[in-house]
Amino acid sequence: MHIRTTTDPITLRDVPDFEHHPCLYEGDGEHGLEIYFENERTKKMYTALKPHDPLVLRGADSDDYVAEG
Repeated sequence: MHIRTTTDPITLRDVPDFEHHPCLYEGDGEHGLEIYFENERTKKMYTALKPHDPLVLRGADSDDYVAEG
């Protein structure tokens, strides 16, 4: 699945003419997310963002998960 978003994630403004604005593609070519930005400055701000506490999940433990509570 290919998802395209034309809302700049920094300014939250719509990018109506997305063909003439900077874009960032995250994915493998067939499946991914295409994000459009108002300008190069907001694209750089977005790519500079780092999660506060990145969590990396490994393994396939979800099959054994039982919710408690």
